[in-house]
Amino acid sequence: MSEGWQWDESLFRGSASHYTRGRLPYAPGLLDRLVAELELDGHGRLLDVGCGPGTLTLMLAPYFDEAVGVDPDPDMLAEAERRCTEAGIGNARWVRARAEELPGGIEACNVALFGQSFHWMDRARVAVIVYGMLEPGGAFVHVSDIKEDCPREEIDLPYPGTPYGNIQALMRSYLGPVRRAGQGVLRYGTPDIEWGVLQDAGFINFQAVRVPGGGKVVREVDDVIAWVWSRSDSAPHLFGDQIERFETELRQLLADASPSGFFAERLPDTEVFVWRTPQS
Repeated sequence: MSEGWQWDESLFRGSASHYTRGRLPYAPGLLDRLVAELELDGHGRLLDVGCGPGTLTLMLAPYFDEAVGVDPDPDMLAEAERRCTEAGIGNARWVRARAEELPGGIEACNVALFGQSFHWMDRARVAVIVYGMLEPGGAFVHVSDIKEDCPREEIDLPYPGTPYGNIQALMRSYLGPVRRAGQGVLRYGTPDIEWGVLQDAGFINFQAVRVPGGGKVVREVDDVIAWVWSRSDSAPHLFGDQIERFETELRQLLADASPSGFFAERLPDTEVFVWRTPQS
C-alpha cells in the first residue's frame, strides 16, 4: 500500500458502469497463454482478487469448476454479476470483501489472480493470506498492461492519438497537482515491485510472460470519457458539483483534438507474472 495513503470505499465510486467501455482490452492472446502456462483443464477454483467488473474472472471461468471474484466495491460486483448473467456463465460467484479480509470462507484455490489490483493492497499481508489459500503448486498470477509509448509513424494509425497528456492536465486543473485516490492523495504513487514481497511470503519459481498486443484500436469520444470516469484519480465523485463543467470542457478538448470524433492507438502488450507455492 502506498506510503501516506489510506484505502477507503470511495476509491472507484461511480466508476463501475464506465470500466468495461473505458479500459482498453488486454492483449488478444492473453487467454490462450494463461490456459497454457497455468495448465488449466476445467477443474479447480479461481480466486480473482480485486476483480472489478469481472473482466478476467469471466474470461477464465470456463476453465475452472468455480470462479470467485472478490472486490470491496458493491457497484463493481453488481456490474460483474450483470455481465456474468448476460454471458450465461453459471460457475462464477461474487464476494464483497477487501483482500485483507480473506479467506472469508472461500475454500482452497488453484489460481489466485490479480488484474492490476495488487498495488492497492497491504501487499505483504495479502501475499501471506493468499499463500495460505493456494493448493500445493498453486499459482499467484499478476496481470497488467505494459504502458509504453510507440511512435505513431511505426504503427500507421488512421486517426489522431488519444490526447492523454492534455486530458491529464485538464484533470489536474480541477483536482489539483497531486493524484487523488478516494478521500486521500497518492503523493508517492503506488508500489510496483513485487518480487521481494512474494518471496518473503514463500512463493517460488517466478515466471514472466509478455503477450503482444499490437493491434490498432479505434476509440470514440464517449469511450475516452468512459476511460476518464473509470480511473481512481478521476472517478466521478471527485468532481462534486463541477462534474458537468468538467465534462463540457473535456468534450471540447476531444473535439479540438479530433474533429471526426475518433481516436486511434496501439493495443498495449500484456505482462503476466506467475509465482508458485511449493508442491509439498
